[in-house]
Amino acid sequence: MTVETVQSGEFAGWQTWPDEPFEHDAAGPFYFKTDDQGPVAAFRAEHKHMNAGGVMHGGCLMAFADFSLFAIAHDGMEGEYGVTIAFTSEFLDGALEGEFIEARGEVLRKGRSITFVRGIVTANGRPVLNFSGTIKKRKKRS
Repeated sequence: MTVETVQSGEFAGWQTWPDEPFEHDAAGPFYFKTDDQGPVAAFRAEHKHMNAGGVMHGGCLMAFADFSLFAIAHDGMEGEYGVTIAFTSEFLDGALEGEFIEARGEVLRKGRSITFVRGIVTANGRPVLNFSGTIKKRKKRS
């Protein structure tokens, strides 16, 4: 999986996966890095992420949480490809346009081919989505 480091703007120094068309081009772009608190994923909420009620669409939050599973588990994936085989989430609050959306979490257990992750998405530090998921390493399909 190709990793690209952002060179300018708000997310300079963060990384992204440009080969992921949905997460990078359509829903995102979403970013990740590791800081002194561990792995973190983030993006800035834009108008395209909102629903008619004026808060972030739940599907966008879930797509970002799915991206975050891989950002949190990134170091343990050893450059291998993976797919989400289980995902759960609970909506806690609505995120608003312009807010800084961030996900942090932890790897609960890592086996040879299965990794279990849990985390929380915040909007300007306010919890908006709790999530957990399971990643299975596999070969990319041609």
